[in-house]
Amino acid sequence: MKLREVSMAVMCNTLQLSACANAITSSNLSTPICCCKMKDQRSCLYQYLKDPNLNRLVNFPNARKVANASGSSFPAC
Repeated sequence: MKLREVSMAVMCNTLQLSACANAITSSNLSTPICCCKMKDQRSCLYQYLKDPNLNRLVNFPNARKVANASGSSFPAC
């Protein structure tokens, strides 16, 4: 792997989505920071959905709405 590819790699970390917690758990609109974090974690969403410990958090009814509003639609599993 080239050095540039390593620096571009995303570190999957659900704590990055904490900026979206209010929007996901309520009917509040997502914030620009939430959208940015959601886009950063987009490649991790499938992994989160498959993990039984994380599934219920990222599969919350509003999570998909927040992701779609941020331009980071959830993958179809």
